Amino acid sequence: MRKIVCALCCALLACAAGLHRSYSAEVRPRIRAVTAFIEVDSGNYAMRIQEAQKFLATAKEALNKAGFDGAGGRITTQPFPQYTKNMKAEDAVAFIRKLREAAPKEGFNIASAMLHDNDEPAAASLLVEILSKVNVTANLITADEQGIHWNAIRQAAKVIKQLSERSPHGDANFNFGAIAMMKPYGPYYPGSYHLGKGHAFAIAMEGAEVVGDVFRQYRDPSEAETHLSAVLNNYTKQVETIATQLAKTTGWIYEGIDATPAPLGDRSIATAMEYFLGGPFGSVGTETASGIITRAVQSTAVKRTGYSGLMIPIMEDNVLAKRWSEGTFTLDSILAYSAVCAAGVDTLPLPGNVSEEQIAKILGDVAWLAYRWNKPLAARLLPAPGKRVGDQTEFTNPSLTNTIIQPLPGTRR
Repeated sequence: MRKIVCALCCALLACAAGLHRSYSAEVRPRIRAVTAFIEVDSGNYAMRIQEAQKFLATAKEALNKAGFDGAGGRITTQPFPQYTKNMKAEDAVAFIRKLREAAPKEGFNIASAMLHDNDEPAAASLLVEILSKVNVTANLITADEQGIHWNAIRQAAKVIKQLSERSPHGDANFNFGAIAMMKPYGPYYPGSYHLGKGHAFAIAMEGAEVVGDVFRQYRDPSEAETHLSAVLNNYTKQVETIATQLAKTTGWIYEGIDATPAPLGDRSIATAMEYFLGGPFGSVGTETASGIITRAVQSTAVKRTGYSGLMIPIMEDNVLAKRWSEGTFTLDSILAYSAVCAAGVDTLPLPGNVSEEQIAKILGDVAWLAYRWNKPLAARLLPAPGKRVGDQTEFTNPSLTNTIIQPLPGTRR
């Protein structure tokens, strides 16, 4: 392992020495995760997970030594209906629990319940059993190049409603995403999946503070985009150098980088954008800031995967959660920003009595937007059991910042 890491570091230094840049930010991005994609069955899962764990440890060491903090490991399997087929529901849940227990330190994603609109809806019902009992993440595809999956949307709405009723505080919905126009091999959860090519990996970066560092200095849109593009290209190229060396030395297939500047807690994308806006998130100009970030991410001259845009997770960002409580932006705002960025409606708090029909309409709006503009979007909706509009949520997941439940657009106050 030491030889591998040394080779990676030497390659990185050579790459950095060859770069001639006029801009260099002091703030470095973190690595949110390295996601390993594996193919499992009931006979080989332990070996496949051990192989992934070994690779993830090597990747983390290489990235950390190169100055990129974080790099927690994640594992994504092929869609779970492929390896739970013909199992009774209780046996499928037990097998998923074995997978989870074999990788206690890594994030674990069992991928898509329904890839196509005509897939068997029983997998969505099974997913409720799994997510309400086992700490894994999963998704369901609501649109692809063939069109919008209206049957899948109805099934996703059922999953969300039932998870809110069958898990404490409705927390299990944090682990479920309805994804539209998303390609395989995205590293971010819960929208990660692959179609059977194991021993592959992708990298998720975390750069909200990098965006803030640039926006603090530049408020002219052209200047801000130019400098943000430069700094993101710098860091993504460094990370890709490590990734390509990892691929050569380990045999794992490199599938790309998602440089979406994902926020978490005090590492806030809302704070970053407010430097540019000169006002609270949701102020006039937020659409422009969203577009600048997305264009800068998509200008990176590396192999891109996943969302590669902008995430606005309401309850994973302390300032976004505060602004949501203050009402400076709404669900309609998020959909508008999603027209120029890529992420969708993430960690949206909803009243506990929200209906399946209302949930399906939100999912349909996201799917239409994704399909119309051919961009990856996701919906992670969080109904709060027993809570009404105006109440504070009480989710217990440490990644979430509780906030006020706001009325849905069109609702009379």
